[in-house]
Amino acid sequence: MDTVSANPMSSTVDLLTHASRYMFDASQRSVLFWDVLRKRGNNYREHLEKGQPPVLIFDYEIICDARTFEKPANYALALIHGKRGAREQGFTGGADRRVTGDEKKGDHRDPSRRPMVIIDPRAGHGPGIGGSKEASEIGHALANGHSVYFVLFFTEPMPGQTLADVKNAEILFLEEVVKRHPKALRPVVIGNCQGGWATAIVAAERPDLAGPIVLNGAPLSYWSGVGGTNPMRYKGGLVGGVWINDFVSDLGGGLFDGANLVMSMEGLNPGHTCWSKPYNLYKNVDTEEERFLDFETWWGGFFLMTGDEIHTIVADLFVGNHLAQGQLTLDEGPPIDLRRFSDPVVVFASSGDNITPPQQALNWIPMVYKSVDEIKQRGQVIVYVIHPTIGHLGIFVASSIAGKEQKEIIGSVEMINFLSPGLYEMEIVEAPSEAWLNDYKVTFLERTIEDILAYDDGVEDEQAFELVASISERNGAFYSTWLSPLVRAMVTPLSAEWLREMHPMRLQRSLFSDQNPMMKPVKDAAELVRRVRRPVSEENPFVQAERALSEMVVAAFDWGQALSDMKQEKVFHALYDNPVMAWLYGSGLGLPIEESRATREKKTRETSLDRLLWLGKIEEGGYPEGAIRMIIAMASADGAVDEAEMAMGSRIVKASRRLKRLTARELHKIVKEQSRILQTDFDKALHALPVLIEGKSDRKKAMKLANDIALADHSLAKEESRLLAKMKKILDLS
Repeated sequence: MDTVSANPMSSTVDLLTHASRYMFDASQRSVLFWDVLRKRGNNYREHLEKGQPPVLIFDYEIICDARTFEKPANYALALIHGKRGAREQGFTGGADRRVTGDEKKGDHRDPSRRPMVIIDPRAGHGPGIGGSKEASEIGHALANGHSVYFVLFFTEPMPGQTLADVKNAEILFLEEVVKRHPKALRPVVIGNCQGGWATAIVAAERPDLAGPIVLNGAPLSYWSGVGGTNPMRYKGGLVGGVWINDFVSDLGGGLFDGANLVMSMEGLNPGHTCWSKPYNLYKNVDTEEERFLDFETWWGGFFLMTGDEIHTIVADLFVGNHLAQGQLTLDEGPPIDLRRFSDPVVVFASSGDNITPPQQALNWIPMVYKSVDEIKQRGQVIVYVIHPTIGHLGIFVASSIAGKEQKEIIGSVEMINFLSPGLYEMEIVEAPSEAWLNDYKVTFLERTIEDILAYDDGVEDEQAFELVASISERNGAFYSTWLSPLVRAMVTPLSAEWLREMHPMRLQRSLFSDQNPMMKPVKDAAELVRRVRRPVSEENPFVQAERALSEMVVAAFDWGQALSDMKQEKVFHALYDNPVMAWLYGSGLGLPIEESRATREKKTRETSLDRLLWLGKIEEGGYPEGAIRMIIAMASADGAVDEAEMAMGSRIVKASRRLKRLTARELHKIVKEQSRILQTDFDKALHALPVLIEGKSDRKKAMKLANDIALADHSLAKEESRLLAKMKKILDLS
C-alpha cells in the first residue's frame, strides 16, 4: 500500500517511489490511451466500409425498404429477431446483424400482444442506439413478449428526399405492422429524440395506425426553456435563422453533413467533450476500452440529409415551432394537429438534459390543451415522467435508465391504455420489500396544466422567438434568391466530398487509424505494455493530485461555458426583446394572443354537448359496464392509480366468467366510456349502478371486485373505505 512515513529520509524515499511508480503507470496509460484511439479510428473506417449498419446487438430482418417506394426515402423497417451465438461476444464494431431465411433464430413473440415500433433519431448519427445493449428498449420489449420492429435509415438520402417522404414512408411501415398483427391492438410506437417528433407527426396524421406513443427526450416545443439554463434554443437566433443550414447544405452539394449536428451537440458541454470523456478513458484505460469503442462506433457514424430536409427541420420544427402551434404542413392537406392522438401519450424527459429540457418535451401540452378538462373531453391520456439528473443520451443509452424508467414504461404500456382520460405523472419508486428483485412501484398521479407550466419560469420569454422566426424566414428567402445560386455554381462533387472528409469530427478518427503509418509504433508499444502492465494504487499521492487537477480543469471549462452561455443569452435578448426590431419585422412582439369570443363560445358549446352525451349514457349497459364502472371508481378514489390496482383489475377481468368474454377492443371501449361517465358526474354515475346491475347475486360479485381493487396494495385508504360503504348502500348490500 502507498503510504508516506513520518521519517524525513523515509518520506523522501517513499515520495520518489510513489513518483517512479506513478510515472511508469502514466506512461503505460498514455500508450494504451492512444492505442484505443487507434482502434476507434480503425472501427470508424471499418464501419464506413460496411455501409454503416445499425449498431444493434440484436439480429434483424429488413421487411420493408422505403428506397423502393414510389416516393423513395432512405429508411427501412426491420423485424428484430433477438441475439445469437458468437455475435454476443465482445463489442460490435458496427457489425451488420441483418439476417435472412433460415438464419432467423431466437424469436419469442406473443402474437396477441401489441407489437412495438422503435424510431431512433436521425440527428447526425446512425440508427441502433435504442438496441445497442441487452438492457435497452428493444431488450425489454422482447422480454415482455412483444414483436419488435425497428425503423432504421441509411447513410445517404435519396435524391430529392423531403421530410414529407420520410413521414409517408413511416406511415407505410405502420400499415405493414398493423397488417402483420390483425388480432392485436394497434402498435406501440417509441420515438427517441428527433424520432419523437417524427412519431408525434405520424400518430397525429394517422391515429388509426398508432397505438400508445412514447416520446423520449423529444423536442416538440423548441422555444421553451428556463432562462440561464437552456442555451441551445438561442443558437438559431444568434446565427440569423435557417439560412446558415442552407449555406452548409449548398457547400455539401445539396447534402447536409450530420457531423455538423454532432459537433454542435459536443459544443454544448466542452468540459465533457474536451476533457472528461478522454480523461475518463485515460484514467480507466484497463477497463473502459470496450464501452468506449462501442459508444464511439455510434457517435462517430455520421449520416447525411438533403438540404430540403434540414431546412424543414430547422425552419418549421425548431425556429418556427410550427408543430406545437398546429401550423406544420409537410404535404398537401391540413396542418398536423396533436389533438388527434387517439391513444395514450407517454413523455419521458430529464431535468439534466441540456438538449431537450423538460420544458421543450412538455410545453406542447398547454399549447395544445388549455385545460385538463379539454384533455378529458377528447378522451386523451397523457402521462409524463421526469428524471432529475440524467443527460440527453442517457435517456436512450444508460443501463440505469433502461433498467428502471424504460423497463417500467414498456411494462406498463398496456395498463396505461386503460387509465381514465386525463393528465398524469408517472412516479417510479423502488419497492423496499422487493429491492433485491430490482422491482419498482409505479403510481399514476393526476396532474393539472399548472403542474406542467411549473417546470418553466414563464412563457413570456417565448415571444422573442416569434421575431426570430420572422427574421429567419426573411434571411432564408434572401439567401436562397441571391446567394444560393452563386454558392451552388462554385461547388463540385469533389469539393463537397473533400469538405466532408476534412470535417474535424472525421479527421480526429481517420488520422489516428492504421491508415496513418505513424500509428504503427503505438500499436507495437501497446502490445508490449499489456504484457508488462503495472497499474498504480489509487492511494498514490500523485494519482490523487492527477484527479484533483482533472477536477480543476473541468471546473474551468464549466466556468468558461457558463460565461459563454450567459453572454449568448444576453445578446439574444438584446437583439430580439427589442420593440424596434419587432416594429421593423412586424412580429407583434409583446401582444399576447387571446382566444376570440367565437372560439370561447364554440368551446363552451362543445363542453355542454360532451356533458349531455355522457349523461345520456349513464344508464346504458349491464353487468360488464356496471362492474367496470365500480372498478374504475375504486382505482382512482385517492386521486392516484397504482400499478398494483391496474394489475388486479386485469386479473379480475381474466378471472370473471362474464368479463373475460370481452375482446381487448370491447374492453378498452367500455373502460373509456365508463371513465368519461364517472368524470362527467361521479355521484350520478354511482347512483345509476342499480340500473346496470339488477340481481343481488351480481351486485355481491361486483362489490367483491371493488373490494379486491381497494386492497390491491394491501392497504385501505380513508377515501377507499368511504367509497366502498357508499357503493354498498347504493346497491342495497349494507
